Amino acid sequence: MTEETPMGLEANREALYALMLEAEREKALAMLLDHARRHGFQSAVSEVLEPVLERAGEAWLRENLSLAQGYVAGKIAEDLLVAAAEIGGDLKLDVKGPVVIGNVEDDYHSLGRKMVAVFLRAAGWKVIDLGNDVAPSQFVDAAVEHGARVIGASAMMLTTAENVRHLRTEIDARGMGGRVQLAVGGAVFKLRPDLMQEVGGDGTASSAIQAPELFERLWAQSLEAEGA
Repeated sequence: MTEETPMGLEANREALYALMLEAEREKALAMLLDHARRHGFQSAVSEVLEPVLERAGEAWLRENLSLAQGYVAGKIAEDLLVAAAEIGGDLKLDVKGPVVIGNVEDDYHSLGRKMVAVFLRAAGWKVIDLGNDVAPSQFVDAAVEHGARVIGASAMMLTTAENVRHLRTEIDARGMGGRVQLAVGGAVFKLRPDLMQEVGGDGTASSAIQAPELFERLWAQSLEAEGA
């Protein structure tokens, strides 16, 4: 494999970012696969894709990236990971622990949750996705079964976000507070940042792109709580 020059890498990142903004998903994957053929899948992910996703995350924080563009970014990442698994190669993601995610009871807005799952898997997490309308006991049962230290609960609207309180109660009632951290997300939490604490969450992220960083932090908090 040949080594890409810094200028070549930067050109590839700029090209990928432009394709992402234009929703050219197939062209973006073709570009990444071409890079992978010449330099390996590991380079395609760590030297091209990941910097572009970080840039997309920064754009989201500045409100310069739409939900649709964020979704395309996630799907491009997913496309590359699927292709790497099918083709085989040198890709070795950091293997992190299992995490449980799902939409809280009565919530059926799955897009945000699915995007979170994509970015978490791209970052190396083993994701147990329970889907929509998940009862508090189901969340906690899955965390116990898989040894997850973080539960991610998604809610789109205030009415369903209130159901996170029941999940908080379930975690605490089983004596798992602190050891199992509760991440919350969804449009309502971006509109009302104070709501995260009101319903008993341990942390939130403003977008799916920031989810891996949030889960890293909460996992570390879980380890600290257990060792205290």
